[in-house]
Amino acid sequence: MILNVKTKIIFLSLALSALMNISYGQVPIERYKQMQRELATGWNTWDTRSVLTHVLLPYGIAVDLNLTNAGGDRVNTFQIGDRKKDSPVMHPGAHTYDGTYTDITLEWKGQKLRVQSAAEGLKNIILITPLEGNTRGGRLIVAPKAVWFRAAKVEVKENRFSLGLDATTPEIPDIQGIVSGDSPEEKDREISVSTDKPVVISCNADMTPAEAKVFIQAHADAFVEKNRKKFGNYYEVYNAMQNVVAWDNIYDPTIGRVITPVSRIWNVNWSSNPSMGGFVLFCWDTYFASMMLATGNKELAYANAFEITDAVTENGFVPNFYAVNNYKSRDRSQPPVGSLAVWNIYRKYKEKWFLELVYDKLLTWNRWWDKNRNIDGLLCWGSSPFEKVTYRYWEYAGVNATFGGALESGLDNSHMYDNVPFDEEKHTQKLNDAGLSGLYIMDCNLLAKIADELGKKNDAAELRKRSELYSKNMRKLWDEKQGLYYNRHTTSGELDPRISPTNFYPMLANVPTQKQAERMVKEHLFNPEEFWGEWVIPATPRNDPAFKDNVYWRGRIWAPLNFLVYMGLRNYDLPEARKALSEKSKDLLLKSWLKDGYVFENYNTVTGVGDDVGNSDKFYHWGALLGFITLIEEGYFESEQ
Repeated sequence: MILNVKTKIIFLSLALSALMNISYGQVPIERYKQMQRELATGWNTWDTRSVLTHVLLPYGIAVDLNLTNAGGDRVNTFQIGDRKKDSPVMHPGAHTYDGTYTDITLEWKGQKLRVQSAAEGLKNIILITPLEGNTRGGRLIVAPKAVWFRAAKVEVKENRFSLGLDATTPEIPDIQGIVSGDSPEEKDREISVSTDKPVVISCNADMTPAEAKVFIQAHADAFVEKNRKKFGNYYEVYNAMQNVVAWDNIYDPTIGRVITPVSRIWNVNWSSNPSMGGFVLFCWDTYFASMMLATGNKELAYANAFEITDAVTENGFVPNFYAVNNYKSRDRSQPPVGSLAVWNIYRKYKEKWFLELVYDKLLTWNRWWDKNRNIDGLLCWGSSPFEKVTYRYWEYAGVNATFGGALESGLDNSHMYDNVPFDEEKHTQKLNDAGLSGLYIMDCNLLAKIADELGKKNDAAELRKRSELYSKNMRKLWDEKQGLYYNRHTTSGELDPRISPTNFYPMLANVPTQKQAERMVKEHLFNPEEFWGEWVIPATPRNDPAFKDNVYWRGRIWAPLNFLVYMGLRNYDLPEARKALSEKSKDLLLKSWLKDGYVFENYNTVTGVGDDVGNSDKFYHWGALLGFITLIEEGYFESEQ
């Protein structure tokens, strides 16, 4: 048979594709690296320093937006939720995962502006529109530049600029930009224009404000249409969730990865040199983010689940935090929810290479808990001494002490750990924790399912045996009179009366009977003296003296607690409880999202607001778990625990 050239090319392409797939299947890490390279492309708000810096990856050339007011004050960083004096107040709107459409408004010293962008390939259009009440006399400063000390050539003349790569880097066509606005001025390779009227910044295009508005509106309409079609009445619930993770999504040049930290403010605070980049990934926060991302973006879900798992310490556990310059919490881990995230991501996309990518380290982590935190057959939170690596603050604070164990729990200042003694030889709190033990049994069960998928029969048997042993011991924490599982003091064997939503976590392990689960819900979760009310679930029950503190994990509402309690409820025939928790969680999320575009780190249990204290980040992605609960409950994301 004689094949024409076109047919030969098709056959060769198919053969090459097959070989690549085989290769990727054998070496998941190579497939992951390729996926990361594909993620790190195009125009997006990649720079953690400012949400108004539009960066073109992988080249690292950017258009950075600054402002001046009539008095000559200048601001060059824009962070959502920045609480510093005189910082711009940002109200985020839509943000596609890939940066093809963004929308945000700002207020700063009389300036009230809306900043929208739309991108197609190398083309990027940014439209700045003055809003009602905008004070006249302000100016927008457009600074074409390279970021992260990348090599680039920048040329500016009048209202035009050119961005390109120097001779030592791979060549792409220079990006040609035009700034269209009133009273243009050029100085020090920056272009300034008046903000009294609309401004258009066109990269690789030339558009009038009217043309830019049409171009951007088309992208806005596509964003809305896609999400409304998929999520219907729950459009705003998904919108809040997508936009908080999309705005928090960055590229960090120090590790060369696309990641989704909890918020940009946390990144900058943990970085010694924000201009070079900087990030911090927290353990359970990042796993939760990967689950939420799986609803609409497989690659970002994979990326975040892998990056936090790959941060495993030399001793074999996923750390409480992992930051720039290999700064990790080498004394402590955090709640073991990695398998929960990985299993649910896998159930959606059914790609075994993803399981292969993370399985070994998840198994090592699971074994670490049993070896290092097991006291009398149940787990205790702890903190283990280690040889210092960076000599920074958290390598000292709380290490091998009760506070370090509280940090490992993720519930830093929780009332449950007040005055709990610490065993400095075993490196654990002297308290068997019902919540941790429930999470750990869940971890064993889900890892066993992952082992089954990968054909690792011995591992699966090991994990199920460990699950059975811990489940048997967990039953000793049940108080028949009170109808709840309690923490237990390891010295006296007595149950501790101070409770939190973590006391419902045994339901994640499927340990309670249906009757016990019903009692737990009726007598405790739905008890208005403890956890129920207009806004739920408080991290401290209402009848505990610490409830009135309203400080961080003392008395406030935290989305991850709602989420894990909800996931436990799904193991039982408790449809009314699931629905009620879903509705209240959704209402709490939308209260601030619809008003200000904020998704808070935590919320006031009495008022339902998140902005009443300074240590509640205004744009912290796990707050969106409040809406993720509803998306699961209404069938938009199938989950299993």
